[in-house]
Amino acid sequence: MSTKKDKFTKRDILYMNLALNLARARHGLTGNNPSVGCLIVKNDEILSIGQTGYNGKPHAEFNAIKNSNKSLIDSKMYITLEPCNHYGKTPPCTNEIIKNKISEVIYSIEDIDKKVKGKSFNILRSKNIIVKKGLLKKNIKDFYSPYFFNRKKKLPYVTGKIALSKNNLIYSKGTKRITTLNTDKMTHFLRYKNDSILISYKTLNKDNPKLNCRIKSLGKFSPKRIILDSYLKTKTNSYIFKTANKNNTIIFFNKADKRKFLLFKKKGIQLIKINLIKEKYFDIKKIFKKLYNLGCRNLLVEGGKELTKNILSKKLFNEFYLIKSQKKLSKLVDHIEFKYFKDLTQNYKNKININTKIGKDSITLYKKR
Repeated sequence: MSTKKDKFTKRDILYMNLALNLARARHGLTGNNPSVGCLIVKNDEILSIGQTGYNGKPHAEFNAIKNSNKSLIDSKMYITLEPCNHYGKTPPCTNEIIKNKISEVIYSIEDIDKKVKGKSFNILRSKNIIVKKGLLKKNIKDFYSPYFFNRKKKLPYVTGKIALSKNNLIYSKGTKRITTLNTDKMTHFLRYKNDSILISYKTLNKDNPKLNCRIKSLGKFSPKRIILDSYLKTKTNSYIFKTANKNNTIIFFNKADKRKFLLFKKKGIQLIKINLIKEKYFDIKKIFKKLYNLGCRNLLVEGGKELTKNILSKKLFNEFYLIKSQKKLSKLVDHIEFKYFKDLTQNYKNKININTKIGKDSITLYKKR
């Protein structure tokens, strides 16, 4: 039976931390479903572990039960999130828990999904299973903030990133690299952890980026490429165009001549027509809503000056990485300066200095409170 204030042992805390690490490892790779971690323990021995499957199924509890080669009778299950109790694409996890005669379940927080929220507690308890909740509640609630944001706002969780020189330039003609190779690895990790990546056609045409994850063996998790291109000016000799197909590239546009439209369609690119504000700007929030409806849950923006300014001013970033190099760039040639520190400090009060210990670049993470 559970009380209002369940008591937990040091072992309980250890096992839930392990479950949280399992969930963290799969974050961003579980489609529309949250990433959940699960441990099954008996007599202080870990019998099995489970994570939410890639693209969201099977669920972590099902995987943990399936992965065990020992009897689970009278075992204890630790789960980061309330187990599901309804039929969807998979059977209810509560049914699997009951069927395998697990005697105690500890989950950290309730699911925000109305089909699930608060119901599993009573279902399991009605079968004489001990149920406790609230363990590591603050840490795990913080971890699920992107998932809760998705569910409440029907928008993707948006992460911004921009790299500056020591004298605050994001571009100086003739300079290809601002940050170190070690910092580049963090960029690829962010791409790995986000299902989609957004840039403008100007950045595409100027830099000819690949926008993929180039961490060894993780290339298959590269994000879907999203391009803002009002008049389909994307260069057809660019890497993005040459490697585009119906599954990996979306372009939002407003007008295009028939020949170019058909050329892009033939390539398999998903073209989405959107009205412009004052015949000049995309409505970014409308685009984010459209991306959510298309299944995007975690969006990385690697924008240039204009796109970054637009999203910052509308407070649509959930978090923002400001990377600063120790390298100075020339202002005597064509250059672009970052001037939006005021927007960052006013709109994103939670400032975290990240000590990477891998290079000279400084990384600051700004988050909404």
